[in-house]
Amino acid sequence: MTFTIPNLLSLLRMGLIPLFVIMVMNGDAPKALLIFVVAGVTDALDGFIARFWKQQSLLGAYLDPMADKLLLTTAYVVLSIPSLNHGGAQIPPWVTILVIARDVLIVVAALVLHLAAGVRKFPPSVLSKINTILQVVAVALVLVSGAFPSLRSVELAADATLYLVAGLTVASGLYYVYLYTYRAIRQEKKTEGLSDTRV
Repeated sequence: MTFTIPNLLSLLRMGLIPLFVIMVMNGDAPKALLIFVVAGVTDALDGFIARFWKQQSLLGAYLDPMADKLLLTTAYVVLSIPSLNHGGAQIPPWVTILVIARDVLIVVAALVLHLAAGVRKFPPSVLSKINTILQVVAVALVLVSGAFPSLRSVELAADATLYLVAGLTVASGLYYVYLYTYRAIRQEKKTEGLSDTRV
């Protein structure tokens, strides 16, 4: 197995997660924001390099989303702990619970469908992509509001974005349940059709 530059960038993004947590715990919002921005740049770079220089790999297909999800989940958890609030906006714990619960629901549903109906592909929906973008924007705004507490408008924007994230998280989660159920039914009918043909 060969490591490509995109794979290394994904690993670097994972390595930045402990530093991010340390900066948040130390109340150093500017450095936490810088680390989050650097992680975002590595995310953009690994995707660009993989496509432009054709360095896509099976390992990268797992590493990239794993790194993104680990960073986002960690950010939501640490930024929702009241004792770590050092000024600016804070992510409400209930929003973090919704975000994590949705991801767990999707993973469990995908696993059940794979085992029960043989469904292997689970492409992200447009709603899910928008939700992910908003999640990233919300974290960035929370960090900016902590780094620059005097910017009251940023804190208000962060609060508004977090409510949007909560709404889209619920909506995209319900959509995935519907979509996966539909695929399971379609796969079952397809299997029954093949069985009838063989008979």
